[in-house]
Amino acid sequence: MPTFVVSREAHGARLDAFVVEAMRVAPRRGLNEEANPEWAPSRADVQRWIADGRVTVARPSTDAALRLPKAADKVRERDVVDVVPKEARKSDARAEEGIAFDVLYEDEALVVVNKPAGLVVHPALGHAGGTLVNGLLARGYFDPKEALDDPRDVEGFLRPGIVHRIDKGTSGVLVVARTARAGEGLKEQFASHSIDRAYDALTSGDVTQTRHDTLHGRHPKDRLRFTTHVPEGRRAVTEVTVLERFGGRATYVRCRLETGRTHQIRVHLAESGTPILGDPLYGRRPDDEAVRAVADGLGHQALHARVLGFLHPTTGKNMRFEAPVPADFSHVLDELRRRIPVRSAPTKRKEHLPR
Repeated sequence: MPTFVVSREAHGARLDAFVVEAMRVAPRRGLNEEANPEWAPSRADVQRWIADGRVTVARPSTDAALRLPKAADKVRERDVVDVVPKEARKSDARAEEGIAFDVLYEDEALVVVNKPAGLVVHPALGHAGGTLVNGLLARGYFDPKEALDDPRDVEGFLRPGIVHRIDKGTSGVLVVARTARAGEGLKEQFASHSIDRAYDALTSGDVTQTRHDTLHGRHPKDRLRFTTHVPEGRRAVTEVTVLERFGGRATYVRCRLETGRTHQIRVHLAESGTPILGDPLYGRRPDDEAVRAVADGLGHQALHARVLGFLHPTTGKNMRFEAPVPADFSHVLDELRRRIPVRSAPTKRKEHLPR
């Protein structure tokens, strides 16, 4: 069991940050014979240990007994910190050949892919194969031992490397972590809403250029759906820009996310009366015959994650990736242009504020 004494320089540090640094440095100095020099924990690892009671702190100056601390507790000089490490639960995801997706970028820390519509991002309980994760394993992009076991995500071991998701029926840009350190850095950026994300969508009806700022929560009667019509929920913000209008019968829009709630864009557009074409959960068959004719053959929602921008979690470099809409989306867009006269987008805006 590694034991560390807090130095004067470390006084006032968060407990989780102190343990991470202590365990990274100790093997190099030969102070921790139990630690594996080839493995240093992420902050998520240490937070899991603290939550499990595997980290204790004694404060000799006050004769304090060992106590169960919290990750955010501040350590003091001469505190004695005992750590009982436990490796993250390993993923049992299997490698599968033949899963199609395009790689936009890769390095030792991460890989950025363009996911096709219809591909599930990661395995889940009762759904072990045929996912992007299985395909990434087959191509050798990450090791399942790098599972991002997070105390806030009890099933995190099922989705190694995954720091965000897009729905099965949505195509577009997705970043996957190849190391625990990269995963931690990316998760922090998603949590702080500093990621640049823009989606293209085709909707039924005439969209008002707007900024949705609403509550967001699970639907009280349909547990598969989410809604803004909740008395309490998390804040959801979507900036909607109109790119093309098709005679008030359909609209091509770009949606920029300030937050990233489950189904956020689909909910905001549907509950504004302009659901995404082909959306099987929130949509409906368009009343307009021409729009209905081109949308029926799509087979999934016309939603594409076009832009993803972030700071590289290890180098700090600005990274930005953009993928054009896929062929089936482009075909529907071309058919709308052919069948319905296009009008340019107006400049008027409308605000949707929290209830």
